[in-house]
Amino acid sequence: MDWRTKLLNPHQLARQDYKSLVTPIYRGSTVVFDEQSLIKDDWEQAEKGYSYGLYGTPTTLELAARISQIEGAKHTFIVPGGQSAIALVYFSFCKSGTHALVPHSAYGPNKSMAEGMLRGLGVEVEAYDPLIGKDISKLIRSNTSLIWCESPGSVTMEIQDIPAIVKAAHEKNIPVALDNTYAAGVLFDAFKYGVDVSIQALTKYIGGHSDLLLGSVSVRDEEAYNIVGPIYMQLGLAVSPDDCSLALRGLQTLALRLDQLEKSTLKIALWLSENNIIHEVYHPAFKSCPGHDIWKRDFTGSASVFSFTFVDNVSSKQVETFINALHIFKIGLSWGGVTSLAVVYPDLVRPNKDFGGRLVRLNIGLEAVDDLINDLELAISNIN
Repeated sequence: MDWRTKLLNPHQLARQDYKSLVTPIYRGSTVVFDEQSLIKDDWEQAEKGYSYGLYGTPTTLELAARISQIEGAKHTFIVPGGQSAIALVYFSFCKSGTHALVPHSAYGPNKSMAEGMLRGLGVEVEAYDPLIGKDISKLIRSNTSLIWCESPGSVTMEIQDIPAIVKAAHEKNIPVALDNTYAAGVLFDAFKYGVDVSIQALTKYIGGHSDLLLGSVSVRDEEAYNIVGPIYMQLGLAVSPDDCSLALRGLQTLALRLDQLEKSTLKIALWLSENNIIHEVYHPAFKSCPGHDIWKRDFTGSASVFSFTFVDNVSSKQVETFINALHIFKIGLSWGGVTSLAVVYPDLVRPNKDFGGRLVRLNIGLEAVDDLINDLELAISNIN
């Protein structure tokens, strides 16, 4: 062969019996087949073999298999982010003329998609009280095709009675999807309680270091697998194997991080609850959190994110002063990483509830907990 041809020869020359503790990063779009008759274009790569990089390389499928293993799922699809996971679920179960239910406390972009794109496609998404429990049966219509849950709820941290909602939904053959990001797929056993689809923003606890964007959609059984799979293929939700490699690494320390984050977060939440300038603390382990008793019944632990409100005589401007005075806490969205974050929600909307710009969400990281408490104390002193 000419040397130019040799440069492009994909045949690997080095020995291939290398065994490592780390899953290799497989980058590639084209899958090479030994003969024409073996060529296929099929998204079911886990069962039928690799067909195209769009549906994942061995790095992607390894991450999917490990997420499935810890969640107890039939199969997991890895997608580009948490919002992609939400979109995949909506497009898999909803079509024009159908009706879906989503809690008031769901992740903001979930509700934005419901009110924007889905409305434009003829799908009606109705918001419901996250604490409704079994009474959700009263909201189910003949054209209801999906019920969303998110527990704890975004920002306001309501704990939902998932078993009761699932029972009511399944009595009418309605699938239930759960945003299980807070629990990292391990603190709440979605499939044990009958959920049909569990999603995560792997960006959060699985990634764990604020350096990747990924999501997962895990399905309970063959029926859900066959519903979601073709839509996954049609949407072309390709992910980076490099990001998948980072997520695989994140899984190795997930247990240690969750343990430490829980301890630090509980200590800080307790300290805040004892400060007379704080009105309420919304942490699942606290009685002041809506649905606390359900959390005690169904969850095996708590994580790093919670919210609190200042007393009524603290103005929204003073809350902003508090946020800006923080030094160790960084001001930013997202959560689940090793760095502590704080953000105020001045325009948060909840039915019959006006927080007056006094609600703050914290993500507790891996910094020394006493340093974080001192940071909060100094920031609070700026508004006293």
